[in-house]
Amino acid sequence: MHGDETVGRELLLHLIDYLVTNDGKDPEITNLINSTRIHIMPTMNPDGFEAVRKPDCFYTNGRENNNFYDLNRNFPDAFEFNNVSRQPETVAIMEWLKTETFVLSANLHGGALVASYPFDNGVAATGSSYSRSLTPDDDVFEYLANTYASRNLNMRKGDQCKNKMNFPNGVTNGYSWYPLKGGMQDYNYIWAQCFEITLELSCCKYPREEKLPFFWDSNKASLIEYIKQVHLGVKGQVFDYKGNPLPNVIVEVQDRRHICPYKTNKFGEYYLLLLPGSYTLNVTVPGHEPHLTKVIIPKKSQDFSALKKDILFPLRGKLDSILVSNPPCPMIPLYSTLPSHSAATKPSLFLFLVTLFHILLK
Repeated sequence: MHGDETVGRELLLHLIDYLVTNDGKDPEITNLINSTRIHIMPTMNPDGFEAVRKPDCFYTNGRENNNFYDLNRNFPDAFEFNNVSRQPETVAIMEWLKTETFVLSANLHGGALVASYPFDNGVAATGSSYSRSLTPDDDVFEYLANTYASRNLNMRKGDQCKNKMNFPNGVTNGYSWYPLKGGMQDYNYIWAQCFEITLELSCCKYPREEKLPFFWDSNKASLIEYIKQVHLGVKGQVFDYKGNPLPNVIVEVQDRRHICPYKTNKFGEYYLLLLPGSYTLNVTVPGHEPHLTKVIIPKKSQDFSALKKDILFPLRGKLDSILVSNPPCPMIPLYSTLPSHSAATKPSLFLFLVTLFHILLK
């Protein structure tokens, strides 16, 4: 989780304290910590935070870094070229994302009260002609956003900020709200294999000091429940016929393919966030026949663990050849060449879940 503005930064500092002080005392927190790698970055833009001299509810000159760049418009974009100078903070995050297998994340902002999910940018193939832009995992993203918003009493009302849009149940698709280029949540999902949503946590960007405890009380349950969602779906390792873990192997759900295929890490591990249901996993190595395997995600997930499914791939070749034959996705507008009739744009797949910082999890 990461946050830049006052409320997000304060919440994440409180979250760190809450997790540390309750470890070994609260069974739920203890189990969560024992089963989850939790990375918390209270501030991605420290220069911007320190630059605020005259707090204002609706505008802050701390949005930009010391070089006058908005870091949440500074990442590579999958829909159009983002020809801006990549900033040191952005490069540091991009390099950090390569060092860990992050699965779930959230970034915390202020100025509205809503949980926003990808995509933030779009093309006709992702549904922009319908004033939205949907990922292949739209059902999961709607669930994640609703999981957070439904536990925040003010956010779920959807109409608590004056002179702002109303958000049914406190959630929105990012593109439906307003399109933006170079955002972090799209980058994380496409190139880092990490599901990220944006949490707008306060109508006022810079609230008075005495108001800050209220925001912790309002968001504590949502933050903890959101972290738990990293254990949705299925995880496991892919092995060759000798029992060696296979890195860089594509593991995707059939009919739910990502524009940049999700692959196993250096330990042969894969993680797929999925809602309960029946799925077919397609395990692919270039030059070999795909290996298909079915999984059923139960309605009640195991305590702090996704369904574990190891896969034996009948591969008889050198591991080094996989890395060469399966290069990483280029950081270019990958969606710009897709046809406009993608299944993601069909209204029948647009699900509404009624009952239903930066944190990075694995």
